[in-house]
Amino acid sequence: MRDDLLLSLLWGLPLIGALIVLLVPKRVESAIKGVALAFTLTTFALTLVAYSAYVEPSSNASAPLRERAELNVLKPGAHEGVLTIPEETGTAVHDLVVRRPWIPYFNIQYYLGLDGISLSLILLTGLVSVLACLASWQIEKQVKGYYALFLLLVASMMGVFLSLDLFLFYVFFEVMLLPMYFLIAIWGGEHREYAAIKFLLYTLFGSVFILVAVLILYFWPGETLVAGQTAPVLNGVAYHAHTFDIITLTRAVSETSYYGATIQTWIFALFFIGFAIKLPSFPFHTWLPDAHVQAPTPISMILAGVLLKIGGYGLIRLAWPLAPLGAQSLSFQVAAIGVFSILYGALVAMAQTDFKKLVAYSSVSHMGYVTLGMAVMNLAGDPRYYAYGVNGAMFMMIAHGITSTGMFFLVGVIYERAHTRDLNKLGGLFTSMPAYGAVSFLIFFGSMGLPGLCGFIAEVFVVLSAFNYSPLLAVLAAAAVVITAGYILWTLQRVFLGKDEHHRGLPDLTLREWAISIPLVALTIGLGVLPQSLLLEWMGPSVSEMVRSVASATARPDVAEVVKPAANAPTPPGPLAQRR
Repeated sequence: MRDDLLLSLLWGLPLIGALIVLLVPKRVESAIKGVALAFTLTTFALTLVAYSAYVEPSSNASAPLRERAELNVLKPGAHEGVLTIPEETGTAVHDLVVRRPWIPYFNIQYYLGLDGISLSLILLTGLVSVLACLASWQIEKQVKGYYALFLLLVASMMGVFLSLDLFLFYVFFEVMLLPMYFLIAIWGGEHREYAAIKFLLYTLFGSVFILVAVLILYFWPGETLVAGQTAPVLNGVAYHAHTFDIITLTRAVSETSYYGATIQTWIFALFFIGFAIKLPSFPFHTWLPDAHVQAPTPISMILAGVLLKIGGYGLIRLAWPLAPLGAQSLSFQVAAIGVFSILYGALVAMAQTDFKKLVAYSSVSHMGYVTLGMAVMNLAGDPRYYAYGVNGAMFMMIAHGITSTGMFFLVGVIYERAHTRDLNKLGGLFTSMPAYGAVSFLIFFGSMGLPGLCGFIAEVFVVLSAFNYSPLLAVLAAAAVVITAGYILWTLQRVFLGKDEHHRGLPDLTLREWAISIPLVALTIGLGVLPQSLLLEWMGPSVSEMVRSVASATARPDVAEVVKPAANAPTPPGPLAQRR
């Protein structure tokens, strides 16, 4: 399959599915559900096709994303102002990058691509979408509208991870908010309107910061031009911005002095606030518990499993690579926010009696590891330690995407049967629902970071990198593991142990619920036992490319006085020399 067709179908197929769902008569609910499931399954299958193309050793897609992007360059057409792309030949064929002109006047392109970072999240999105679609089988209210919005949400999430043009990224990012708003506001709980409005206002507020950062990158006249000097050269041509190309902007930041330290600090701060709201990180987290508690179970699965990861993806794809000097100057403050989020989320989770709200606050805690892993920028010594932190942040996003999806699903299962989420009213469920209890213990232990399960690997990587940056922050982050173990073990004790005659006879997992649980259990164990072969082996080189870009930007002689800790940074050794 041609890569332009494959990448376009990854976001276009769910959109087509949404349109087909709207054409199915609303009285035929089984057909609507079947169509939605078929399209989500097919989309997930396409993510596996992209994965197989990426990891194939002889594939053109195995080259670094920057090199593949440079082989897909728009050329001037026969008419003035028209851009065309030459026919792909040689190494530009099947390279998982597609670039087409979209709005040439503003240099806006239909520009998609995959590397190890985005591919891991595309796979996660495909899987969680299938599982959430299966979990939606109990939806009975306005089924056609629900599944149409569900598929539109899947399409927009895919588009966010695929986009290599900032304008296209922002379009998908904004479109994603609307279906989520309606899915909470219409199919949510008793206070669904309040939660939906709060979600929309918070995320739109964050979008404003992201938009301002994008516009600064596009219109900035350049530090050298302000000083009356010659414009910096990129690819043999004077660089004058006015592009939304993420790869070109990353090169301009890392290889030239066009964006100075001061403006990078502003750009980073804007990006960080915008994406920290989505992550969410303290103090921008208050929308999350309300949204989770009021959202229906399948939407909570997508919200925790995928939407929160868009915040982390924005940090690793945009905030750090496009403003490394700003990230360096604010690294301690951001790391401190990450540690505080870890501790705060864990402590507040321990105080909850609502099962779903407890899991929501646990997400705030776990996403703090993502912030911390990105922020521990000690590049003066061995940059591999920073690579450990970024790999840990990425691993935490994938691990949390799996365990949080499972936890919200399991909370929904018991709510359907017991009609309560109050932990003080549950108990003794292991006796009546042993299979449900076994799955719950394993998923919750994975979230806790038990060695041999997925959460452990991410926490070790982040804490190891943090020790090389600030022992105090590392000790505080490591101490949070004890608090996490405390609230998870106490929760499991209240829900499953003891005796409670009120819940005797509750049915155990159904066949559909087993179909949702088995992949989550398998990945929770698999990523803990085989992290290298299942994820790090093909994701790590892309992380190393990102770290190399940040390290080279902070080590340039012209910024040595601005970012002194990075002035003597050596050429990244070891894993940073690997390329994909």
